[in-house]
Amino acid sequence: MPNPFVKSRAQAKPAGSLPKSRQIQGQVDMPFLLLTVLLVIIGLIMLLSASYPSAYYDLKGNTGGDPFHYFKRQAIYALLGFGVMYLVSKLNYQGLRGLAVTILVVACLMMLAVKVPGLGHSANGATRWLKYPVLWQPSELGKMALIIYFASRLSRRDQRQPLTFRRNTVLGRFGNWLERIGFFELVPYLFVIVVMIAILAVQHHMSATIQMVVIAAAILFAGGIAVGWFIAGGAAVGAALVVIILGTDYMTTRIQMWRHPEEDALGAGMQAIQSLLAIGSGGVTGLGLGNGKQKFLYLPEAQNDFIFAIVCEELGLIGACLILILFALLIIRGYWLALHARDNFGSLIIVGVTTLLAFQVFANVAVVTNLFPVTGISLPFFSSGGSALVIQLAEMGLILGISRQNPVT
Repeated sequence: MPNPFVKSRAQAKPAGSLPKSRQIQGQVDMPFLLLTVLLVIIGLIMLLSASYPSAYYDLKGNTGGDPFHYFKRQAIYALLGFGVMYLVSKLNYQGLRGLAVTILVVACLMMLAVKVPGLGHSANGATRWLKYPVLWQPSELGKMALIIYFASRLSRRDQRQPLTFRRNTVLGRFGNWLERIGFFELVPYLFVIVVMIAILAVQHHMSATIQMVVIAAAILFAGGIAVGWFIAGGAAVGAALVVIILGTDYMTTRIQMWRHPEEDALGAGMQAIQSLLAIGSGGVTGLGLGNGKQKFLYLPEAQNDFIFAIVCEELGLIGACLILILFALLIIRGYWLALHARDNFGSLIIVGVTTLLAFQVFANVAVVTNLFPVTGISLPFFSSGGSALVIQLAEMGLILGISRQNPVT
């Protein structure tokens, strides 16, 4: 059985072999914490700049004409998120190992609950939100549940007893061959990801589906699953995407608008065109904070999925690159913490959360620059969305909690 990709010096001992007094070190990783706080503060500033025109000229009556509506709401959720991050960082993450299946089942039930009349909320042809206690997407909890379940199971893969079959039958020899190549070990992971993808398909939530596949692949790779399975899985996913794109009018239209947004410049192609105009008009140094033009009802979702276009317009290439460098430093620090975690369980959790963050940043920037079709993936810490911000900060708190148990060097 191949060794896990993620290792640390502390993994030479079983997870419970450290004295209890040494299991909680008490100090979180300060570089990771400071980068997180800095990105949230910058995100709040940019959200204020990007959102006040759409809040003031509110065409749907959601903000009451208050230009600070989105900023005040996001600031409140940021404070709540920091509190949640602190509390989560104080927890002993080892307790999540025994709760992994329970968390996964609860997450799946909540994802299904969006289809229950009176509980779910629909918008733009999709039903992805629960109304209680606030409007939020349970798929965010589903991503975290997937990470914890995969990390918990993979961290114990050395304890798994290989299956054996009779060698004097064709089926027995075939079963032994499947065991040797690791097929039976993968069955529980494949079952879970297929179930969650099926639930997301009911919600018409393609972006969450892509994110779950990415983080599942990252954790399995870090856990030591053979590379050949990723080649086969990548080919299968690619073929499935081709079938979905060619077989559904919705996806075909989206791809067409991605390639030729000028064909419907005032409709489906408007976001891409206005986003590129915002980026181009920012130049190297930008128009100055608050001086952007596209946020004045030209660029749809300027305060949400396309906030990075406003960053480019107002802060220019230099400011946008500095923000991306901060994200890169946070991601690199996350993987560094994964390499130095005291056990595989903590390492794999950090790999999953950090990969999710990295993919969200990459996918959002790719959409804003029209490198990818519109996916609906927001920019972490920047895009408007209070519940998403709280969950993201809770995930950062989980990483910080794991960093508190890093071995003393």
